[in-house]
Amino acid sequence: MTATVSLRALRPGTGLPLVLLHAFPLDSRMWADVAALVDGPVLAVDLPGLGAAQGVALPEPSLEAAADAVAAVLAEAGHARAVVAGLSMGGYVALALTERHPGLVAGLGLLDTKAVADTDEARANRLRIAAAVESAGTVDEVLPMATALIGEAARERPELVARLEALIGAQPPAGVAWSQRAMAARPDRTAVLAGYRGPALVLVGAEDQPTPVTEARGMADALGVEAVVVPGAGHLTAVESPGAVASALGDLLERARG
Repeated sequence: MTATVSLRALRPGTGLPLVLLHAFPLDSRMWADVAALVDGPVLAVDLPGLGAAQGVALPEPSLEAAADAVAAVLAEAGHARAVVAGLSMGGYVALALTERHPGLVAGLGLLDTKAVADTDEARANRLRIAAAVESAGTVDEVLPMATALIGEAARERPELVARLEALIGAQPPAGVAWSQRAMAARPDRTAVLAGYRGPALVLVGAEDQPTPVTEARGMADALGVEAVVVPGAGHLTAVESPGAVASALGDLLERARG
């Protein structure tokens, strides 16, 4: 399993690490600005088929396989416990990790994500996109996400849009297709929220459309915390508003470290 993901150290340090799981269709580089603002060790994972984990043999598409691979690579690196935070697809993997490897998760951060499964319409669209990128041999089908996922203010920042376009364009069609099929197959994990007893964070951009504020507040209620809403940000809060995200993650780390 370890060969299907790639672990990167974004910030050195000792003690309980923060492990960051990226959004689709990006890779761990989306966390660079956040990692620079967090105290202590920060690790980031490239999920199957994306970033530094592209070009490897992929299992059947499933977020469970991704979660198991994350657990394995952390164990290999000597980390029995970690604060795990994921944004969007990374949040789906974080929930699967919490369900399958609860002893590993010392703190849980769910950013711009949701616990419910896809609707039939959303699932069909994911499978359509997976087929389209494979057929075309390019990721052109998902390039518009560079602007579609972010808030109004971020769209007016050409350097940010260009950075996102470059990150998306660097992903291989095989990894993009695998991710879409894995997300399409995910179950409802609302029960995982109710069963989780550790420190938790739910954060969302005020302008997030794929996983809106109402969704975040529902998850926060299930976890017994208050949702952190980032004003002026869309779905990619870690890229749009790294300071706010780093502050919230720093607070989660402090609570987990006791």
